[in-house]
Amino acid sequence: MKRRQPAKRRIPVHKRLLVRLLIASALIAVCSVAATAWLAVTTTTSALKEEQGQDLADDMKILAQLSGYAATHPDWKGVDGTVRALARKTGRRIALTTADRTLIADSAPHGTALPLGAAATVDPLHTDTYTEPGAQLDGIDPRAVGPYRLTASERARLAAIAEKVRQCYAGQGVEATVRRSPGGRPVLSDSDGTGTPPEYLADRCGYYQLLDSTPTERKAIAALTDGTSTCLKRRGLDYGPPALLESDPSKPNRFLVAGFPKRGDAKAVHDAQPCVDSALRAQLDPYVAPVADLFLGIGGRPAPRFDMSPSNKAKVVGVAGLVLAVAVAVTAVVATRLVRPLRALTEAAQQPPDMHVRVPVTTRDETGILAEAFNDLTERRERLEAQRKAMVSDIAHELRSPLTNIRGWLEVTRDGVVDPDPALLASLHEEAVVLQRIIDDLQDLAAADAGTLRLHREPVRADDLLDQVTAAHRVAAGAAGVALRTQGEGTPWLDADPVRMRQALGNLVSNALRHTPADGTVTLAVRRDDDDVVFTVTDTGTGIAPEDLPHVFDRFWRAEKSRSRRTGGSGLGLAIVRHLVAAHGGTAEAASEPGEGAVFTLRLPGTPPPDDQ
Repeated sequence: MKRRQPAKRRIPVHKRLLVRLLIASALIAVCSVAATAWLAVTTTTSALKEEQGQDLADDMKILAQLSGYAATHPDWKGVDGTVRALARKTGRRIALTTADRTLIADSAPHGTALPLGAAATVDPLHTDTYTEPGAQLDGIDPRAVGPYRLTASERARLAAIAEKVRQCYAGQGVEATVRRSPGGRPVLSDSDGTGTPPEYLADRCGYYQLLDSTPTERKAIAALTDGTSTCLKRRGLDYGPPALLESDPSKPNRFLVAGFPKRGDAKAVHDAQPCVDSALRAQLDPYVAPVADLFLGIGGRPAPRFDMSPSNKAKVVGVAGLVLAVAVAVTAVVATRLVRPLRALTEAAQQPPDMHVRVPVTTRDETGILAEAFNDLTERRERLEAQRKAMVSDIAHELRSPLTNIRGWLEVTRDGVVDPDPALLASLHEEAVVLQRIIDDLQDLAAADAGTLRLHREPVRADDLLDQVTAAHRVAAGAAGVALRTQGEGTPWLDADPVRMRQALGNLVSNALRHTPADGTVTLAVRRDDDDVVFTVTDTGTGIAPEDLPHVFDRFWRAEKSRSRRTGGSGLGLAIVRHLVAAHGGTAEAASEPGEGAVFTLRLPGTPPPDDQ
């Protein structure tokens, strides 16, 4: 009869692996090229902008640091070290000159020409809030304090007062910090940074003591007041000596006109403020360095700008097309090589199961590994199918003999040919026992295969197991004329199900007794090997041939095919032994030399003895 081939499924074109790989690769290539081009343009532009911004930030830092140097030094002597350190840090060329281009300091080698124009002017008395973050509105660098710098004794006295005030604040639950102004005056700042303490704590903690002027400051303020009065008289605004108000204790070179003894209207205050600023600059001028021009690298360089020309656009499009074509070609080749073995696997998998079709292994990549796994699976399935058929045949054969005997004797008894005497009943009972033993063995194997074999573990002495198994088989050994002995080294313990272990050892002893002739010996031994407990069952029988050793634990296998079921057993005992030992986490092995008997070894994990032993 001709075998019917299964219908092949037609896969839509858009769902085929090759087409989907091509589409995915094309999309990936397009997206990659587009993203790369966009990223290149964006990154380049951003990098240029960041570089320009970094240059501007570095320029501001250079100007601020040099302005600070000028505010705290009466001249430019010693500025060379500062200039060179800034040049190394920023990577820029820094040069300072006077207004007539006389060189003050230069980070470049001697004789290097200066840039075309100065980048900025360093003048601590005429700065702005953009070049110096702490600069005041009148343009005076806050670090230029001149005659307002406190003496060491004044700084120490005010520091002690500031610490007391801070501790007082802390005792009232108000956290404050102390910092020093450029002139050396301590300034308290509270948690919100305002520097103004709660009004109810100001008097209690002596806060206003910090605001009192020191002799050094009063002397400088008196000189400033005289200079302001002179300026007012020169402008025809004789309002008398002005009352000056320090606007911020942290900046002792910033004063506002609070009023005049003769005239205190807002217009007079407004008119007098320029004279205060002018007199303050004149007062600070001897303490700051002269005005200098600052040259930074190539000053006045325009910001670079990225622009994609038509030729560049054509290059990007051309490269994108080339990359797309190469990606599609490579993907087509790779996909074809991938799909070919997959098609072979699909066709083999669609064949009927009983054909056990293999596929050729043509590659060593993932597809080749899959083909090998498929062939291994087919081979295992074929082998399991053969074992299943053989097992069903063996089970039927094993059950047929006792059932046939029972049925035959029952039929002749029913027909009155034989009387149901005790001998007949004993024979029927023996056949039933054989049948029950086969069924029990099959049930144990089924439970082991299903993973439902239950174990009731408890600490067990190995030598007790040997004694119990020996006692159970003493009568059978005596009837067979075989000596049954035991040997033990120490008292090893194991965590096991004693009933199942007696069953496993009993099966080995029964098997050994059946294969040991009269006057032979069967020896049960136990010893400890590191952390394991090793049981051995040794007989002096005919032994097992080398070609039979790998099969001794197989189901329904017998070394002597001529032995009957009654004398030769069901062929399931050793298979049950292997499963019981495996369930305990151990191993079962057999060794033999023809004519010298056999040795069956069970190795199981040991356990320490209980505390009460």
